[in-house]
Amino acid sequence: MSNREFFQVESEIKSDCSPLNYLVRDIMNTSKNIKVMRDPTRGGLANTLKEIVNKTSKSIILNEEDIPIKDDVESFCEMLGLDPLYVANEGKLICIVDKDDAPKVLESMRNNELGKEAVIIGEVIEETKSNLYLKTALGTTKILNMAQGELLPRIC
Repeated sequence: MSNREFFQVESEIKSDCSPLNYLVRDIMNTSKNIKVMRDPTRGGLANTLKEIVNKTSKSIILNEEDIPIKDDVESFCEMLGLDPLYVANEGKLICIVDKDDAPKVLESMRNNELGKEAVIIGEVIEETKSNLYLKTALGTTKILNMAQGELLPRIC
């Protein structure tokens, strides 16, 4: 992307493209209580989860401090004025699973090379509205909406 935008950046950021089929197989073999699995390539984590809650009668609350964002990615996004929650994540997987099965699904994911950094970043909550919330590092809670305007285009 830096070449396309004509600026030089020294970074350890590497492509996160990966085939997820074996990770998905491992998850499916671990639990029959998978509610949703999605690839957050388009629109990143926030848009993908917002699409999910918009199709349900539930809400999701994310814990900002639990969302793994590499320092280089955060710095790069800050330089470009991008919110990393809305940046494409190829080779990643969002998995919403029954709360009782979450520990064993997480363990299964971590046993796979592509899921070794998997973490629980939030929970589904019952609400009359379908909202996506972010509990911030400062202890406040804000509603995340769909990104407005043009999203960062795919690199490939």
